[in-house]
Amino acid sequence: MAAPLVGEMEPAAAESVYFNEYPPPKALPKHEALARAFIQLHVEANRRVVLVTSGGTTVPLEAQTVRFIDNFSAGTRGATSAEYFLEQGYAVIFLHRQYSLLPYSRHYSHSTNCFLDFMDEAPPSADSAESGHGSIMVRDEYQDQMRSVLRKYRYAKQNNRLLLLPFTTVSEYMFELRSMAKIMRPIGPNALFYLAAAVSDFFIPRSRMAEHKIQSSELPAHLQGSAVGADDIYTGENEEQPSNRKKLVVNLDPVPKFLHRLVDGWAPEGSMVVSFKLETDPSLLVYKARTALQRYSHHLVIGNLLSTRKWEVVFITPDEPHERWIRVPKSKRSKSISGVEDQVGLAEAQKGNTVPLDQSEAEQISDASRDGIEIESIIIPELVKLHTKMVEKKTQE
Repeated sequence: MAAPLVGEMEPAAAESVYFNEYPPPKALPKHEALARAFIQLHVEANRRVVLVTSGGTTVPLEAQTVRFIDNFSAGTRGATSAEYFLEQGYAVIFLHRQYSLLPYSRHYSHSTNCFLDFMDEAPPSADSAESGHGSIMVRDEYQDQMRSVLRKYRYAKQNNRLLLLPFTTVSEYMFELRSMAKIMRPIGPNALFYLAAAVSDFFIPRSRMAEHKIQSSELPAHLQGSAVGADDIYTGENEEQPSNRKKLVVNLDPVPKFLHRLVDGWAPEGSMVVSFKLETDPSLLVYKARTALQRYSHHLVIGNLLSTRKWEVVFITPDEPHERWIRVPKSKRSKSISGVEDQVGLAEAQKGNTVPLDQSEAEQISDASRDGIEIESIIIPELVKLHTKMVEKKTQE
């Protein structure tokens, strides 16, 4: 009888097996020390702290990784949300995929322009005339925008409100999430988990992973070693006729769903846990979000469609009205190459529960953004209201 997959075990057993499969990330002790100091500072200030996870996770195919499986996430939702949490007075631990978007710098690193287009060289001054070098300056048309972003960033850094911690692989993410959740226990109900990272659903256990780079061409028998052999063939689900070219079998196991362990084990007692559900089929979104909420017994699932994620999301909660839609008004929607206007509203199962947007606030936000309203500017204040209710309830108990 075959042994059960890690993803099929009870949560506690799956945790033990999974974390014994991989060595801890080399950076974990350093990250834990930074997080403990950060948490201690904000516990003393009685400040709320949110752990924002952001970006995709890689699934290595080899132990000495050359090839890996990835997803499309650039970390836009997480980086943008972190800025709005900071505006709401939270301290933010930003657990992000290395080289994905970061709060504040995202305004320039995720631009269609090269960041150098925002800068210019001033004419040489009298002091620098001899060298012929002028000072580097921000171009006039970007002064106001960059000044605003720079001030917010400097405030967050100088007041120790933002801690940036990177990961790359799905196993590194799991180790970091578990450690950060346990370190946050002194915060109690003031802790919030905003799980916006696009976590891989499948992985290759370390014990089954090739040690070296998987070879794409035949090797002599005496050189094959631990490389994948010539008999390893992937036929492809949609392939009509087999090819004579060498192919590769990729046999993946489901990543354990550790949301159970986060809610009922790792996280501080009374803390709020928010997860995300992304779908491409409008008919499945609300159902899958409700199922996730029931299965993991946390506090909120934010559902979004791939094609409309920049313009609408749905809050699925255990309490009435259970389904609440947050939408950016059509006239204030940001531009989106991947967006499909005709799909806005298609996933709505319970009609009529749309969070109203205050028009004066909308105008103010719109003036600050050349590309319209960022939906995170509506999501985060609504989420903070829910967190406040939870904190007040715990305080009264």
